[in-house]
Amino acid sequence: MDATLAESAAKADDSFSPVERIDGALDGGALVICDHASNAFPPGFGELGLPREALERHIAYDIGAAWATRRLAAKLRAPAVLSTFSRLLIDPNRGADDPTLVMRISDGAIVPGNARIDGAEIERRRRLYWAPYRDAVESTVQAMLATGAPPAILSVHSFTPAWRGVPRPWKIGILWDCDPRLPRPLLEALAREPDLLPGEIGDDEPYAGALAGDTIDAVATSRGLSNVLIELRQDLIAARGEAEAWADRLARLIAPLIAPPEARKPQNWGTRVVGGLRGPQRSTAAA
Repeated sequence: MDATLAESAAKADDSFSPVERIDGALDGGALVICDHASNAFPPGFGELGLPREALERHIAYDIGAAWATRRLAAKLRAPAVLSTFSRLLIDPNRGADDPTLVMRISDGAIVPGNARIDGAEIERRRRLYWAPYRDAVESTVQAMLATGAPPAILSVHSFTPAWRGVPRPWKIGILWDCDPRLPRPLLEALAREPDLLPGEIGDDEPYAGALAGDTIDAVATSRGLSNVLIELRQDLIAARGEAEAWADRLARLIAPLIAPPEARKPQNWGTRVVGGLRGPQRSTAAA
């Protein structure tokens, strides 16, 4: 991190809230989270030396995901927790010690404000932004567990229509680790939607659903809570109305799946995370 930006960042307004909270029924059976909801930066960081157009890309945030998250939470009467800072500042969906926690290069773009970042600045960002977001998710889960109605954790993300020049056929991806209680019936429900073809629904596509230290791993898998990470293709949710229409569909499909208390009872299904110590791994046949 260059000296000028470091000095400016050191004066950043500590009153910046790294979390957006949406109230909902703590005993309603669902918590909706959005790790990459915003492309904003706290005061003092500028835009990390990037041109404004770069911040409109996926490298800065999950396009459309915040709209979908807010609508899904409203439809399910669920609380929601969203980040308010760009993933380029620090990625709330990475473990505290993950080497990609602060990206120096993202999708081929050098991030000037991160290029020479040192350990002390990474720790400062972790304390001011990463930790409060994770703590907000944790405290909401704890409050929901205290009602005696364990929540299903619904994490909303979005993905690019193409990767390295190769088009992605999926309209939606359902990502999961070993717990099949929500992902499998949701995949089956999506397959019954008349406007979705089989090749447009990704089962652990376009990404794998087990990442050590990510938010789902930390707050859901570790507790045996039912969970799913939903990836929506960005060109389908880039407008607010389109994002909300997808959220309406998801709420309609998910609501009956999480309604039975037994569907949300904490259970240890193990993990595919490398080095995971929580039980048996998911078989290839179940992937």
